[in-house]
Amino acid sequence: MPLRSVIAGCGGCLPAQVVTNEELAARHGLDTSDAWIRERSGITRRHLAGPGETAASMGAEAARRALARAGIAPEEVDAVIVATATPDSAFPATAVHIQRLLGVTRGFGFDVSAACTGFIYALAIADAMLRTGQARCALVIGTEVYSRILDWKDRGTCVLFGDGAGAVVLRAEEREDGRGILSTHLHADGRHADILHVEGTTGPLRMAGREVFKHAVMKLAAVVDEALAANGLARDAVDWLVPHQANIRIIEAMGRKLGLPPERVVVTVDRHANTSAASVPLALAEAVEDGRIRQGDLVLLEAIGGGLTWGAALLRF
Repeated sequence: MPLRSVIAGCGGCLPAQVVTNEELAARHGLDTSDAWIRERSGITRRHLAGPGETAASMGAEAARRALARAGIAPEEVDAVIVATATPDSAFPATAVHIQRLLGVTRGFGFDVSAACTGFIYALAIADAMLRTGQARCALVIGTEVYSRILDWKDRGTCVLFGDGAGAVVLRAEEREDGRGILSTHLHADGRHADILHVEGTTGPLRMAGREVFKHAVMKLAAVVDEALAANGLARDAVDWLVPHQANIRIIEAMGRKLGLPPERVVVTVDRHANTSAASVPLALAEAVEDGRIRQGDLVLLEAIGGGLTWGAALLRF
C-alpha cells in the first residue's frame, strides 16, 4: 500500500497588535480611507508584529499548536520546512531557529523562498520526502513579517499586507480511506519577476497591482483545472477552497470558477490581510479549528506570488 502524506494537525499564530484601516492611514499619513481599502481588497484590518515577534517565534508558536492538535511530540518530528520571504537572518535558516525553539533535535530543517506561493512549494517538497521515506513526520510552516519590508508611504502596497504564521504537521501513513495529499502542482515564470518584487534584500516591496491581478486570475484558474484533471475529478467534487488571501476579488473569482457557494470558500483576508506564505496555512487552521473542514472533505489549496510563482495542492482531509 503506498504511503500518503496526511495532515495530522494545523495551527496558526498572529501578532498581538491589530491595526484597522483607519489607524493605519492615520499612523503613516496615507492619502487613503477605510472605504478605499475595503473596496479594492476586502481588507478591514491586519496584525502587525511588535518587538520580540519574529518569523521564528511566530512560526514556532503556530507549529506548537499544530503539534498539540495532532498529539505529536517534538521528538517525533524529523523535518522542518519553512516557507518565508522575510527570514530573521540570511542564515541560519528560520527553520533551524524554529527547531531550537520547539526542542526538535533530530532530522533536518531548511527554508523555501517562493513568496506568496511558498507554503504550496514547501508542502510539495515535504510530501515528496514523506512518500519516498526521507522523513516520517514533517512540520510545514509559512511565516512572514512583511511589515518590515514595506514602504509605509506607498498606499498601493502597505495597506495590503499583514504578519503571521501558519503550520501543518504531515505524517506518512498507509491509507485505505483516500485521506492525504493527492497531488501538488508548481509553476514559475521569471519573465514576470519585475511586477512583484523586493528591492535588494531588505526592501521595500514593489508591486504593479493591475498586472499581478491579471496574471493571478488566469494562472490560478489554470492550475486549479490542472490539479482536478490530474486526479480525474470534476469541479463539483471540491468541498472547500482555501485560497491565498491576497484580494477578495481574486478569491471570489476562483470560488465562482469552481461553482462553490461563498460559504465553501475560506476567507480571512478581511481580518488578516495578505500574510504571503502564511496565508494559506492560517486560513486552513482557522477552518479546521472552527469545524468547517472535517475529516473526509476534499480541499483545494492555491496561491500565486512574486516570481511569478504559483501552484495548487489537492488533499483529502
